[in-house]
Amino acid sequence: MEERRRRPHDVPVADWVEQQIRDAQQRGAFTGLRGEGRPIPDLHRQRSSHQWVLDWAEREGADLSAALPVGLALRRERAELRAAVPELRSEREVRELVADFNGRLRDAYLRPASGPPVAVGPLDLEVQLQRWREARPPRPTPQPPTPQPPAAPPPRRRWWRRAGR
Repeated sequence: MEERRRRPHDVPVADWVEQQIRDAQQRGAFTGLRGEGRPIPDLHRQRSSHQWVLDWAEREGADLSAALPVGLALRRERAELRAAVPELRSEREVRELVADFNGRLRDAYLRPASGPPVAVGPLDLEVQLQRWREARPPRPTPQPPTPQPPAAPPPRRRWWRRAGR
């Protein structure tokens, strides 16, 4: 690895950077890079930093849900939770999920709004439980076992037969 050199105080930054680029080109540090020899797409288009981030997220497949305002994020989460309720394993999980979401929604309404006001309603526990129950086939009721006739007791051996052995 090459030793890093510090910029001399009497050399302007732009000249120093250009010299570093020329040195790297001579060493071949830029050969074989992805996109080498192709023009940079949309270089002529003026973009804001916001548009650049959106383009990057689309190109890289990044998830920007964490960047949503609180109201929009809660609305999106509410829709995802409603879709996930039928897939949960137990009523307890449904109850916990609804209670957690409604608690965070209540906390968000108590804080000052950061972003556009978005109305998001709480999840109704009984409605979600009903949706969860409808997604499951009813459990068959256990049938009581049919009574079996009592088994005949084994024949008893007579005492004189036991004594002779």
